Amino acid sequence: MTEADAVLPDPATPPGAGPQPVEPPALVTPSAPAGGWTTATVAGLRRPIARSVELRLDVHDRVDHLPGQHYVVRLTAEDGYTAQRSYSVASAPGDPLVELFVERLDDGEVSTYLADVVEPGDELEVRGPIGGWFVWDGTSPALLVGGGSGVVPLVAMVRHARDIGRLDLLRVAVSARTLAELPYAEELAAAGALIVTTREVHGIRPAARMTAMDLLPLWEPGQTAYVCGSAAFAEAAGQLLVGMGVAPSAIRLERFGPSALEQPAR
Repeated sequence: MTEADAVLPDPATPPGAGPQPVEPPALVTPSAPAGGWTTATVAGLRRPIARSVELRLDVHDRVDHLPGQHYVVRLTAEDGYTAQRSYSVASAPGDPLVELFVERLDDGEVSTYLADVVEPGDELEVRGPIGGWFVWDGTSPALLVGGGSGVVPLVAMVRHARDIGRLDLLRVAVSARTLAELPYAEELAAAGALIVTTREVHGIRPAARMTAMDLLPLWEPGQTAYVCGSAAFAEAAGQLLVGMGVAPSAIRLERFGPSALEQPAR
């Protein structure tokens, strides 16, 4: 397969899958902030696209995060049964609230509760921020590649870049089945993102998967590539970038997949 022919798989999240950061322990950024278990008040929520919810949380004793980090939300039933799930942060560090985007999964114990039951004023048990591998500090050039709800941590990076006046540091390419299924579509478009839709025409672009030819104009030497999406999407995007000549050490992947965090605590 040539670079021009290479394409990324459809960015749809597999059934029962969700965000699960994969962080090589030896490469975690030592200076990344970390927070322990605390509580958060739901300050607001909205449902901009089907089968999802954006939660705005007032985290008590909050530790400021870096773009690319995530939080764990834990639910505890009256009988002591617990389930927890990890969600990437969409808000910039300067936002007074922490914003999480939750995609509702039919078999997800946590996502169905957050999407269907939670209301403003409710209290949630959370832990975060977590993660040091997939963070962007706002000082270096980066190429952001996201599929489906994998755009969420990239939105945090875009928002931070906008807040500090450095959108020039970022190049963004995102993919979804349709524009209506792409989280933060308008915000990403306003930031100059290349938006690829695989199931419908978008602008002058026919329905098609993202290719190496899409990414080539966005890549510049010195960038770090941040790739987030389903396992298949992330792996394929990484292979496209390597095929373009990007050094593997300059590529950071965050994959979606079956999450142990959805299981009961032991």
